[in-house]
Amino acid sequence: MIKHYILNLNPQANCDWDRCIIRNPITGERPDLTAELAKAVGNQTGSYLVKVNMEVEVLETTVAVPNTINSIQGKSKNMPTKNLLAS
Repeated sequence: MIKHYILNLNPQANCDWDRCIIRNPITGERPDLTAELAKAVGNQTGSYLVKVNMEVEVLETTVAVPNTINSIQGKSKNMPTKNLLAS
């Protein structure tokens, strides 16, 4: 079964647990991978040696650019403005 998740990497996050987050793209919930493994063995009591095969394919990338708004605002003081409503 193929499942889709959003992976968010933020090495600048204040807390360790916020530096690498995986979420469900629809609900926003963090997946419980141990529950997924338990389903794979039928939720049967016991100890299992399991092989997990993970294949990651990046479907879309969004990269945040820090201080972009501040840079643009700082430069806009010297740029001429045009009134678009006056035309």
